[in-house]
This record gives sequence, C-alpha cells and structure tokens, in this order.
Amino acid sequence: MIRTQISLTEAEYAAAKREARRLGLSFAELLRRSLRTILPADEKKPWMRYAGVVESGNPRSSQAIDEIVYGQKG
Repeated sequence: MIRTQISLTEAEYAAAKREARRLGLSFAELLRRSLRTILPADEKKPWMRYAGVVESGNPRSSQAIDEIVYGQKG
C-alpha cells in the first residue's frame, strides 16, 4: 500500500469517523471503499469493484459465493 495524506474539513473528518465507527471499519478502510465506488473499474477485472465490499455475515460465504451473489447455486 501507498501511504498518502489528505486534507478534510473538521465536519468531513468527524462525519467520516462516525460512519467508519458505525460500519465497524477503520477510517482508512472507509476511505478506500469510498474511492472504489467512484473510480472506474479495471476493465480486465470488473468484479474487483466489489471486492471487500459485500458482507454476508456468513463465515462460510466463500464456499457459497454463487448463492450469495446470484441467489442460487451455480
């Protein structure tokens, strides 16, 4: 990862910190996910836009990905 620095207003910072806390994310992860939603997806890997964003609550979700994504088994 590349470390970077940004400037936010106090209101933006406070709102982002609250939202990260509400979602159970780190501040950095909230910002990364936010960027992913507005950046164009890699045309070679369009599925990457959703990587790490969907949470099913199912600890075995990687074994049932078709059912989670498509609502049915493949």
